[in-house]
Amino acid sequence: MPEPKIQDRYDAIVKITTAAICGTDLHFVRGTLPGLSEGRVLGHEAVGVVEETGPGVRNFRRGDRVVVPSTVACGVCAYCRAGYYAQCDNANPAGPLGGTTFFGGPDAAGGLDGLQAEYARVPFAHTGLVPLPDSVDDAQAILLSDVFPTAWFGAKLARVGSGDTVAVVGAGPVGQCAIIAARLQGAGRVIVVDGVSDRLALARTQHAETVNFNVEDPVRQVREMTGGTGVDRVIEAVGIDAERPGSGPAAESLTSMEGQWDEECEEVAPDRGSAERGTWIAGDAPSLAARWAVDLAAKAGTVGIVGVYPPHADRFPVGQAMQKNLTLQMGNCNHRRYIPRLVAMVASGALDLAPLITQWAVTADVIAAYENFDRREEGWTKVALDVADPVARNGKGDVRAGGKPSES
Repeated sequence: MPEPKIQDRYDAIVKITTAAICGTDLHFVRGTLPGLSEGRVLGHEAVGVVEETGPGVRNFRRGDRVVVPSTVACGVCAYCRAGYYAQCDNANPAGPLGGTTFFGGPDAAGGLDGLQAEYARVPFAHTGLVPLPDSVDDAQAILLSDVFPTAWFGAKLARVGSGDTVAVVGAGPVGQCAIIAARLQGAGRVIVVDGVSDRLALARTQHAETVNFNVEDPVRQVREMTGGTGVDRVIEAVGIDAERPGSGPAAESLTSMEGQWDEECEEVAPDRGSAERGTWIAGDAPSLAARWAVDLAAKAGTVGIVGVYPPHADRFPVGQAMQKNLTLQMGNCNHRRYIPRLVAMVASGALDLAPLITQWAVTADVIAAYENFDRREEGWTKVALDVADPVARNGKGDVRAGGKPSES
């Protein structure tokens, strides 16, 4: 790909030092989020160094270390000023009626090249970059680009407060971050539901209570753990690529849903990709995570949905949610609203995210890294991509705990 150039006075060019692979990137490859133009650079998580700025960028200069928020926002429209950066009126070429604009996404999301590259053009850089102190290394900062702010936003949507019992549906990267976010926002208990043993083990290192849906019925088990009532708050961190239980009582109780799920799969991912070596296969129960979120919540509870759903996903148990008087909130994270505060929390030592990175890969091996992450192989919960050498990263070489990335 050619190196990006300044196209607007508010642009900046950032030399990427660390990027990451997100579950959203897998949606594009699997076909559950359509509309990518051929040749689109993927990726919406990055840390880097400012290389060049347009004349309208007055607050950054060449050499500044920055984290790049995943979503793009102008900073001046009414939505941005109110903190709804994901609903910016000016970032999307479609105008005020366009959806959230983010890096490395489909044309409907702005059609911007992504951040899994050596260099990236950042529009509205005066708003869309957040400075990093030297005390915040790349391993901490890369999780502040998307997954941790999204988890923080999910806990906000769920209205987590002091003493709440919180269920997190999904133990992937956002789900792991949601454990921390819920606790920091006051949760008394955190219960995590997933079907991947390796990811549940990682959740247990954070002292979350875990439920494996391939071994036990998660709704029945969570109700038993909560005195028969369910949880106060639910954070749904799975989205459209949810998978059916492969065994156990949950699989047996859901056999009547198989026909509907087959219909849903045809609706959301008619081109389900190749099953070669078990990769790039879309989830086979698109609405299951949302349904479980509603089932897990106690009456008058709150559900915050940050799992990704495309515009054409229209299956949701609204009747059941209504009968329980649930409050439902969902959406794309307003990253720029939260990242400055989260950077300060990391810098102060109040927040340590580096242990959540389970793999470091180099860009030469990125396709293999995508495949391992896609298949949810052991140890591949959150994948960071080493793009630049340590000296280029912050001039010191001590960029993250654990030193250089392992060969992977």
